[in-house]
Amino acid sequence: MKIGLIAGAGQFPVLFSKKAAKKGYQVYAVGFNSETDEILCNHVQQLEWIYLGQISKLLKYFKKHEITQAVMLGSINKTNIFKDVRPDFKALAFIAATVKTHDNSILTSFADLLLKEGIEILSSTFLLPELISPKGCWTRIKPDSAQKKDIIQGWKIAKQIGKLDIGQCIVINNGTILAVEAIDGTDATIKRGGLLSKQSGAVVIKLSKPSQDLRFDLPSSGLQTIEIMHKAGARVLVLEAQKSISFDRDEMTALADQYNISIIGLTDDDITEGRI
Repeated sequence: MKIGLIAGAGQFPVLFSKKAAKKGYQVYAVGFNSETDEILCNHVQQLEWIYLGQISKLLKYFKKHEITQAVMLGSINKTNIFKDVRPDFKALAFIAATVKTHDNSILTSFADLLLKEGIEILSSTFLLPELISPKGCWTRIKPDSAQKKDIIQGWKIAKQIGKLDIGQCIVINNGTILAVEAIDGTDATIKRGGLLSKQSGAVVIKLSKPSQDLRFDLPSSGLQTIEIMHKAGARVLVLEAQKSISFDRDEMTALADQYNISIIGLTDDDITEGRI
């Protein structure tokens, strides 16, 4: 069996490739210069390097290896969109035809383009369901009453920001929004929120967007998230259960316990019905 992999940065592409190999798949990967970790070479059948915007090269590579199904995993540093792109004619035509230019819309349109070329994009977690964030409080420490109020208020605001396709993460403390994720990403958002909260125990909320295409771009967290929260003085991490992914969950939870940080997975129904 063969499967294609469009790999961004981070550990997700490597985790997927290892699991795919165990399941009997041959992984033919496309990596992005200045983004994808070179270690991926050690875990795939073959790795083709391209620049952002080289759609024709990507299609040619997949068709050469008779790839009809693929996944899109890992992150892309959005600041590179303005400095490290080499669009080919197909990419320029795609951009011109794309009405909405927000993240989710672009990814969905790109998946539709690939499907027209005979390549189906599968869910990012179809081989790794264990990465999906579970519901409930993962840590020994649970959010207190003040933090619960921030969670309810912040969740609703984060969903509204998600509708605008701005970002997936906010930082809130005592009813005040301290930081909203933009092009700088989640880690920078937590740091900015921490500076403003002055180590007073902010709540970090990271949710999927209401129009999220669950095949890709799911909000993710891991050990680094907890380390940055600790340095920023944040005390609660709220994730959307079943619609986000978490790496190294056992280690992540243990580190949160060590730092007296709460991690909780919730759903829209939990917020609506006040079950926190």
